[in-house]
Amino acid sequence: MLYVDHHGWLQGWLRRRLDNAGDVSDLAQDVFMRLLMRQAPIQVREPRALLATIARGLVIDHWRRRDLEQAWLETLASLPESEVPSAETRMILMEALTEIDRMLDTLKPVVRNAFLLAQLEGLTCRQIGERLGVSVATVERHIAKGLRACYAARFET
Repeated sequence: MLYVDHHGWLQGWLRRRLDNAGDVSDLAQDVFMRLLMRQAPIQVREPRALLATIARGLVIDHWRRRDLEQAWLETLASLPESEVPSAETRMILMEALTEIDRMLDTLKPVVRNAFLLAQLEGLTCRQIGERLGVSVATVERHIAKGLRACYAARFET
């Protein structure tokens, strides 16, 4: 009944936020699949509020993935032709980037920033501490949290 009563409304809600009819259909379906996959049935007083909340999260994920894919395509376009990976390797790398992005999103912003400064910019703990205005011990804890999150993400899949 929830699907029949609210599917059209949800598609309209998604259509106002997305520019592709295929994405609208896919995300609407994903919203209802999320509800079906719940362990325990839920009592819904405000079905549209629930659907919009789930859809909002999926739309955010959609746009983040789209931005990540665009950055990846720009990186590939800048490579010399001899260094461009095969289609299969590009797909595997895109999946890995998406997993890394999801993992980084689980970290608090200050932890994520410290971790990325260490990993991507190669800054020392002292340099990161100065930049973020925290102690070296705090930076070390943040980096350790980032590494634990990487380790956990690696062995979840």
